[in-house]
Amino acid sequence: MPHKLRKTRKNRGSRTQGYGRIGQHRKTGSKGFRKAGRHKHLWSYVVTYEPDYFGKHGFTSPKSLKQKTNTINLKQLEELSTQHATEKEGKLHIDLTRLGYTKLLGTGKTTKPLVISVASASKAAAEKIAEAGGEVLTSAQEHGE
Repeated sequence: MPHKLRKTRKNRGSRTQGYGRIGQHRKTGSKGFRKAGRHKHLWSYVVTYEPDYFGKHGFTSPKSLKQKTNTINLKQLEELSTQHATEKEGKLHIDLTRLGYTKLLGTGKTTKPLVISVASASKAAAEKIAEAGGEVLTSAQEHGE
């Protein structure tokens, strides 16, 4: 329960704050984390043991440049083919870029002939789809490069 006369308020103005004259509360407190004196009396320590203590070091590339790849495996593609595929010339066409995926990976297997549009695909995924009678159209192939 809060009240006016808690210890810190009660001892305001007294020299020792209730800890006596002989320094029972001396040399305590949370000052251990600071590295005081690095620019002053501990400069020789910095020169000897921590020469890279001051200044900026290295380079951090901005996160906007790091591309995030949204991947999908062949076993998940089988489930998607029932919902998001359109049929043309006896083959199912799936546009993974429209669904938000950037790379097709080869875990799992496919039995249906699929034509898949995606930005990139692993070799294993492309081989498994070709064995089933389908093909993978990457973004480079679609633009005629």
